[in-house]
Amino acid sequence: MMEFKRLGKSTVKIPVLGLGTWGMGGLSSRSVTNDHEAVTALRLGLKLEMSFVDTAEMYGGGHTEEVVAQALEGHHDSVFLATKVSGEHLSSDGVLKSCDMSLKRLEAKCVDLYQVHWPNSRIPISETMKAMERLVKDGKIRYVGVSNFSVQQTREAQEALSTVELVSNQVEYSLMQRSIEEDLLPFAEREKISIIAYCPLARGLIPGNSNHEERMRLMDQIASRYGKTRVQVALNWLVSKEPVVVIPKAANLAHVRENAGAQGWKMLQQDVDALNNGFR
Repeated sequence: MMEFKRLGKSTVKIPVLGLGTWGMGGLSSRSVTNDHEAVTALRLGLKLEMSFVDTAEMYGGGHTEEVVAQALEGHHDSVFLATKVSGEHLSSDGVLKSCDMSLKRLEAKCVDLYQVHWPNSRIPISETMKAMERLVKDGKIRYVGVSNFSVQQTREAQEALSTVELVSNQVEYSLMQRSIEEDLLPFAEREKISIIAYCPLARGLIPGNSNHEERMRLMDQIASRYGKTRVQVALNWLVSKEPVVVIPKAANLAHVRENAGAQGWKMLQQDVDALNNGFR
């Protein structure tokens, strides 16, 4: 059974393991080469209860949202769907137009979570957030989030909202990238803002043969004690933290199945401590 966590201060709960889609349907431009494999992988993820799908208008030049639409055909009602507006589209008109375009590509009437992909110092966050509130009022989005925001930027976004709550901040977080632990993670815990961790496998370093041999040996030793893999240990370590959910990308079926085994069990505190110390 999939574990769920509350999204921010809302009443909705989302799976601790979601499905990231960066690279599906192309990187910065459209590519249809692996569409079938991506759709198949996403559908398996949904079958394994990873019913939180995260994408963005900039992925694949917009095509990734179309790939997601194919995968979600017939499943929209049971999926928590998130996408992101690009940093260059944060004017009021830009946000409204981007949302309409994303809804069209996603073949959806409403997006569950709409996130500001990157902050843009040239556009007042108050203007962006007012547009977000309008989208909520119009029924086009349900919840508002941000991505790659510092504590100060997150606070400014919070304060710019008057009719809805900011529910999440999507940031890079893994055993090998722990900078958010200095201030953003404690802030999120205090403010009850969900942390959506992207690149939770350190951009492939954790499953791959990286140069960090001693650290990887430690992970493998811990994994063997639980009958799990290095990947499953790394993801489990993340979701054991109160505000954190993860969105690993998995474009093939074996990786999707492996990711699914990262939850539903708990490490002993001594093993968590060993990882904390080993990956400082």
